[in-house]
Amino acid sequence: MPPKEKKSRVNDIVTREYTVNLHKRLMGKQFKKRAPRAVSEVKKFALKAMGTSDVRIDQKLNKYLWGTGVKNVPYRVRVRLARKRNDDEDAKEKLYTMCTLVEVETFKGVGTNIVQD
Repeated sequence: MPPKEKKSRVNDIVTREYTVNLHKRLMGKQFKKRAPRAVSEVKKFALKAMGTSDVRIDQKLNKYLWGTGVKNVPYRVRVRLARKRNDDEDAKEKLYTMCTLVEVETFKGVGTNIVQD
């Protein structure tokens, strides 16, 4: 089998909405480490979904994850992942991912959506 060619994501400026199930990612974790772990799990999810190692968490999303304390993290969170160009000249990567909170009434029936800007 020939090796796969890596796709360049420089032209792929895209925004998508996902639901991240934090309950299954935090099950069995120590109470005092749940909220920090939830932030890192959202970052890990964004890295896998968008393919950029530079992932930034919005302040509202951080407050939502930490809002009920360190051990009572919400079961699910709806996030909007936006892959954007990095304006810094000395940046290691050309793209970064911005994670923002999407407030929804219920998580039932909402799948992955591509957001048109």
